[in-house]
Amino acid sequence: MVLKIEMVWRSCPQVNLVTMSSTLALVAKTKSELLGSTLGSIMPPFLDRGWEVVGNPEMAAIWAAAGLPMASFQAFPVPELAVRPDLCLVLGGDGTLLTAARGFGILGTPILGINLGSLGFLTAHPVEEAEEVIRLYFEGGLRPEPRSMLHAELHRGSQILGTQSVLNDAVLNKGALARIMEFRLQVDGFDAATIKADGLIVATPTGSTAYSLSAGGPILHPALDAWVISPICPHSLTLRPTVVPSSLAVSITVGDTDDAHLTLDGQLEHPLKPGDRVELRKADRDVILLQNPALPFFRVLQQKLHWSSR
Repeated sequence: MVLKIEMVWRSCPQVNLVTMSSTLALVAKTKSELLGSTLGSIMPPFLDRGWEVVGNPEMAAIWAAAGLPMASFQAFPVPELAVRPDLCLVLGGDGTLLTAARGFGILGTPILGINLGSLGFLTAHPVEEAEEVIRLYFEGGLRPEPRSMLHAELHRGSQILGTQSVLNDAVLNKGALARIMEFRLQVDGFDAATIKADGLIVATPTGSTAYSLSAGGPILHPALDAWVISPICPHSLTLRPTVVPSSLAVSITVGDTDDAHLTLDGQLEHPLKPGDRVELRKADRDVILLQNPALPFFRVLQQKLHWSSR
């Protein structure tokens, strides 16, 4: 599931943040038929403890339909919240969690994901176990798992057109009818390669199970401090996906091409011109995902990729 949202570039939040105790930020897939019943079953432990709940205005009607008290819900456009919540609860799929990571995870708010979708590498907790996961949260039974973020800057000449930190990946690709693209790849300031391909992916360990995996890239354990650089349909078969330490800056300069785009997390997009340069480095802060210890990474892979099924 990919959320189509307006392109927003930033290097840091543009609001004055204040810390509020017992505040829960809700980021949800509002079109899910499971959302109302899930809210009704998992919100009482928060409300009984006096937590304030904030979320997007379109959540208000679903909140009311679930029979929850409106006095406990504050409707704000999520990207404009001037609070640093104690917890961000994601109800949806991986696309929903990626949005939450950019909005709240980058601020240091831990994220707890409950999967209302079908895949859910990141929102690994199934909705059937939602009440149990919330119980574990209040008992301190969930494991905080840091995930590296990739910080992207788009340069055009002497201008920086935008910056954004993302949890999954940065992708340079072409339009449906565009010809093959050419890039100059630099790693730690060294001219590593001139690449002719349909595109290029730089993914975090978290993003290694997304587009990079489909392009033939390896699966990286989320604890690794590294990026994977995966060409998309390269013109030369010797260009293979490569893993590099996240301490090394990656720079990609667009060559002679047309209808090229930079896509971040599969959700944010910006058109590219020849000569544009994308600078990538490790973000200053990790995102903290709260995970059930009973769902280690390789068990998630078994469930989602059907390993050991035959």
